[in-house]
Amino acid sequence: MDEAPRYCEVALPVPLDRLFWYSLSAPSAKRAHPGCRVQVPFGPRKLVGVVMAVGRKEPDFRVRRVQMVLDQEPTLGPDLLKLGRWIARYYCTPIGEVMRSMLPPPVDIRFKRVVALTAEGEAKARAIVVATGTDTEVLVSLMKKPLTLAYLANRHHGARQAVHRLEERGLVSVQVEVQQRDPTRERGVRLRVSPGDEGDAPDKPDAAERWLLDFLRRNPGRHDLRALTVERRDVVATARRLAKCGAVALEVTRPRRESSLTSEPLVPNPSQEKALEAITAAVRDRRFETFLLHGVTGSGKTEVYLQAIEVALDLGRGALLLVPEIALTPSLASQFFDRFGDLVAVLHSGLTDKHRHDQRQRVLAGLARVVLGTRSAVFAPIRDLGIAIVDEEHDWSYKQSESPRYNGRDVLIVRAQSAGIPVVLGSATPGLESRYNAERGKYTLLQMPTRIMERPLPEVQRVDMRREFTETGHNLLFSRALIQAVRECLARGEQAMILLNRRGFSTYVLCRSCGSRIECPNCSVTLTYHRRDRNLLCHYCDHSSTVPDRCESCGRQYLHFHGSGSEKVEDELGRHFPEASIARLDRDTVRGRDALERILGGFRSGDSNLLVGTQMIAKGHDIPNVTLVCVVDADVGLAWPDFRAAERTFQLLTQVSGRAGRGNKPGRVVMQTMNPDHYAVDLAASQDYEAFYRRECGFRRAFWYPPFSAMAVIVVRSRRLSDAARMSADLADHLLPVRSGMRLLGPASAPMVKLKADYRFQFVLKSAGRNAVAELLGRARRFAVQNRWPATALVLDVDPLDLM
Repeated sequence: MDEAPRYCEVALPVPLDRLFWYSLSAPSAKRAHPGCRVQVPFGPRKLVGVVMAVGRKEPDFRVRRVQMVLDQEPTLGPDLLKLGRWIARYYCTPIGEVMRSMLPPPVDIRFKRVVALTAEGEAKARAIVVATGTDTEVLVSLMKKPLTLAYLANRHHGARQAVHRLEERGLVSVQVEVQQRDPTRERGVRLRVSPGDEGDAPDKPDAAERWLLDFLRRNPGRHDLRALTVERRDVVATARRLAKCGAVALEVTRPRRESSLTSEPLVPNPSQEKALEAITAAVRDRRFETFLLHGVTGSGKTEVYLQAIEVALDLGRGALLLVPEIALTPSLASQFFDRFGDLVAVLHSGLTDKHRHDQRQRVLAGLARVVLGTRSAVFAPIRDLGIAIVDEEHDWSYKQSESPRYNGRDVLIVRAQSAGIPVVLGSATPGLESRYNAERGKYTLLQMPTRIMERPLPEVQRVDMRREFTETGHNLLFSRALIQAVRECLARGEQAMILLNRRGFSTYVLCRSCGSRIECPNCSVTLTYHRRDRNLLCHYCDHSSTVPDRCESCGRQYLHFHGSGSEKVEDELGRHFPEASIARLDRDTVRGRDALERILGGFRSGDSNLLVGTQMIAKGHDIPNVTLVCVVDADVGLAWPDFRAAERTFQLLTQVSGRAGRGNKPGRVVMQTMNPDHYAVDLAASQDYEAFYRRECGFRRAFWYPPFSAMAVIVVRSRRLSDAARMSADLADHLLPVRSGMRLLGPASAPMVKLKADYRFQFVLKSAGRNAVAELLGRARRFAVQNRWPATALVLDVDPLDLM
């Protein structure tokens, strides 16, 4: 009896919280395993989804058929499917959106739009005597057969617009079709040929086909096609033809490159050795345990990572290290390649889709057993994972801002728990939630309180800019102490980093006559002036406009530029130090694919001696000749309407201070501030994390914020203010009152009431338990579905890091 599954449950990338059943043809049933991608019909569209389960029991409703199975082997293994289900459940996100984020870039799939005549369009085309205009030309071209949109665009000028018009009139239909790329044509692969079904051989094979079929008949087994080209130069093309009809089988293999370790591990100091003993014991025992590695900047956490990974590799297992930003990847990657060679794969969004796909294929094939990457690398298909590490675990870049709104750090902990392996969370400034978990015994705290080789922490000088204004009578960007410190640093032939965590040249444009500011039409923020591009830019929706000649409110020409960003800092430094070579690192300069490595590489090699930047320069960089760090405005984040403002400020100041004095020369930090006595600034200057943790916990406990409560944010949004207000009020009536042990604040206007053209109202939910949070968010989702809200109207954010 045929035991092949006949039906499959598919997760589709649609904002619906459910799976969809489809039937399988006999050939598809042999390949449709859980984790495989399939093309299926969905309404009038064709979508690519992920098979979550297969079975033989017929659903009690009519189902449509799977059109194509796109994978020979599952793209997502059982462990990743299980992880995806957990993410969907915990973060209250449709399972299809979660699975879409876990899939690799679709470089092995081609999408094409096929245009065909409808019945009405065919009648219209037959009535055309002379084609006059693009619309009629397109109709005539489609009379013989459907054509791709790309073909029509090449043949007829303005065909894309014509097809859009014809589709609106119901004369043509446009379908998106999926085509798999031929894996046998991928660069760098080896092809092995073996006998197929002789009954599928061509009736009249040509000479080359007869030769290959005879060879395989006489020499059964698999053969490297590259070796057979010695006999016949056309054997590769011949094998591809015969493989299409099934007469031979082609297998794609990727050559394994042997890796040689090119650098030796350093001798650990006592604190590193103690941390390594605990971590490697858990690796050897294959025991889940979460370690919080709290080490001051420059304490040698990276060396602990490297040696722990080496133990996992010796045991034949893999390793995964997450970093928060692409800016940290090049320097870390060089250390990992030095230590582990070709066993390393790098995954982040700065790579091309093709490069990311190739790296992922190396991991899937077991050629790369160490993966280094940003947030999405948490889904890397590593074989037999042995250790998981999160560097700078406190960083908010691990939290995704779009659906699914998961935190890469927390997802990796869940993946490690499922695999039964240790996970290491490393930071000089751990997040309060992580430190609190260590205090409660949920995490194991490992501390490295001193720098390697007993190097001292940098000396920090706080400059009160209020006093500076009183003494100089000028509101200057740079204090006298900062200018003097940079001058002395350059005179010694050393390097300096200058931080201002704001992009652009001026933060806003103000009319001195009427007081109005130039605001973004889509967001409730002012536009930032970028002098290099000579335009005004919104840093939230990327709206861009030219600088007007006069005020749009009063018509006068008294426009003035206020505030400062990293671009202005670079300009002012050039004016004060014309002999210096200055580089800038922020999102505006890192535009090309190689710009980041070029800027950092030039600074590391000494081509530039001053590096200006935003938070991108604050973490992870280890440049021995940097002896000075200057913070232009230490208070940038303190006024942010968020309960984490003080924590973020403390972390940023502590991290950037740690870039100074990492070599043999002592370091110095000049910190300009308008609030020198604020506890976040004061304790960052003294690098006193424990004091900051105790003080901040006092505030969090008093106002019942995390880590003393579970938290979620509900946002209701609409293009119309009245609709957003009405919908949020209706939702409040449905959700209130909440059960005991919960607080639901709102609805109220979001701190940024308009974002990307949507008006937004938000609720803040606090609860003593996470199950209660999930239950209430589920009620909110069901309410939105029952009332037929637009799919984008309701946003649920579990464990939010940003209340904007």
